[in-house]
Amino acid sequence: MNFNLLEKIRQTNPLIHNITNIVVANYVANGLLALGASPIMADAEEEMADLAQFSAALVINIGTLDPFKVKAMLAAGKAANKVGIPVVLDPVGVGATQYRKDVVAELLSKVKFTAIRGNTGEIAQLAGVNWAAKGVDAGQGEGDVKQIAKLAAQRHQCVVAVSGAVDYISDGVQVAAIDNGTPMFPKITGSGCLLGAVLGAFLAVDPNQPFNAVVQASTDYAVAGQLAAKDLGSTKYGQFYTALLDQLGELSDQQVAQFAQVHIEK
Repeated sequence: MNFNLLEKIRQTNPLIHNITNIVVANYVANGLLALGASPIMADAEEEMADLAQFSAALVINIGTLDPFKVKAMLAAGKAANKVGIPVVLDPVGVGATQYRKDVVAELLSKVKFTAIRGNTGEIAQLAGVNWAAKGVDAGQGEGDVKQIAKLAAQRHQCVVAVSGAVDYISDGVQVAAIDNGTPMFPKITGSGCLLGAVLGAFLAVDPNQPFNAVVQASTDYAVAGQLAAKDLGSTKYGQFYTALLDQLGELSDQQVAQFAQVHIEK
């Protein structure tokens, strides 16, 4: 794989519109800035159509829902589809409550998503596979994670990224396995949510090759985490929280190519 999209992000500074949760909004914005993109965090329904006109991608994260935010998500998604920019869904904790299931079902029925990112439990829920969710965490279950990624991609006609110890990305035909990353990721709040926003930035600069963009985004992020954690103790969570931002800023396409462990199969 030719890793070249990070430099494109830094050259073009794409504006990424995020409707995200209140827990992680600041961290996601700072992560996008470190990467080289430009974040906007806005969730008023009345401005969604205007924002779609000058955004390069939209990222919808359902972490903290309310009826007003759901209306904004639907309006933003429809506006993004109308102008043709990529749309990413992060269905945080979709299996945890009926409300989340209903909201995601409505989003998937009314908005065309370019990519969906979640942990195994979340993506299994969208694929119709039995997997025990644990709140917004992955939970445990049985099943081939590669197959879950492929099934979800086929069902929803988009690229699906499953985050875990090994990340799996599928477009319904091929599956990429990324064996980078760090056990520190699930120890800080917002690491998955930031990855969803990073997908938006990479899709913004490569909208016509969504599988390639999502694989590169996931690999870049995993390598950044791996390098950020390299010299830290196993419980230095606060240091990792900031080191990840630093590493996103320092990362280069050449570094990613050097450390990437990506395998693609059909």
